[in-house]
Amino acid sequence: MQTFMHGAAVWDVACPQRPSRVAGLTMAGFRVRELDALRMVPHPAVTLLLEFGAGSPVLECAPGRQQRGSIVAGPGLGSGGAVRARGESVECVQVRLSPVIARAILGASPADFDGAVSLGDLWGREASRIREQLGDVLSWQERFAFTEALLARRHEAGPPVDPEVAWAWHQIVVSRGLTRVDGLASEVGWSRKRLWSRFRSQLGLPPKRAVKLVRFDHAAHRLVAGEGAAKVAADTGYADQSHLHRDVMAFTGATPATVAGEPFLAVDDIAWPSRGTTAFFTSSRNSGSVAGRR
Repeated sequence: MQTFMHGAAVWDVACPQRPSRVAGLTMAGFRVRELDALRMVPHPAVTLLLEFGAGSPVLECAPGRQQRGSIVAGPGLGSGGAVRARGESVECVQVRLSPVIARAILGASPADFDGAVSLGDLWGREASRIREQLGDVLSWQERFAFTEALLARRHEAGPPVDPEVAWAWHQIVVSRGLTRVDGLASEVGWSRKRLWSRFRSQLGLPPKRAVKLVRFDHAAHRLVAGEGAAKVAADTGYADQSHLHRDVMAFTGATPATVAGEPFLAVDDIAWPSRGTTAFFTSSRNSGSVAGRR
């Protein structure tokens, strides 16, 4: 376990000793003594937060609307900077799921989430049993093994997304959001309307939104790494620095300079050191070549 210190943020962070055997699934463990209004920065994955500690995290999604305890959040949660997390004595396993495998694991499409939902609303009493079992385990590596085994079973039993949809997602991700989405439908032999409808219903966001989110995520992490906004804009497909500024403001409600200092992003180098475009957003189960299929 490592300690992450960034401004006022002090978190203990644990990582699995080996990559998950489920493609598109990554995990990290967090122990946070005091979580104070952490801005949730949109991310191109489905987030599964499994808490088990003495405290309980609170996700403030909108004025008067909160989610407590273990939660599931669709890709892009936090757009506009409106979602904050807080809590004391928080311990949790955070899982990032590629949208391609999320439906099979969760038993529901990310399109069914209105921002974030309680895991209990999806899995009923099983959510409480998971919390107890994670609390009974003595080490982080055992918690990761338990979580992976649980999610692997659900993944095998759940329905996959259409191969055409998985392939389109794969193209968006490996290009880091620089794919021309208008050509995706013709590549798989579908009509644009059909691909857009299936993509949205199965992954939780339309293709153009997916492109913007993936591109933003790549740009935001480069800002955190200390690169200048002008260079980031030029290298990540934005028309100019103003275009990057508008996109960052739309996704986070903050300027690029502010986003560069966000703990939510800065912790990734410790929590997900192998973070990469193909490492945890794709799934070999679904992303094979389907170009030209009729």
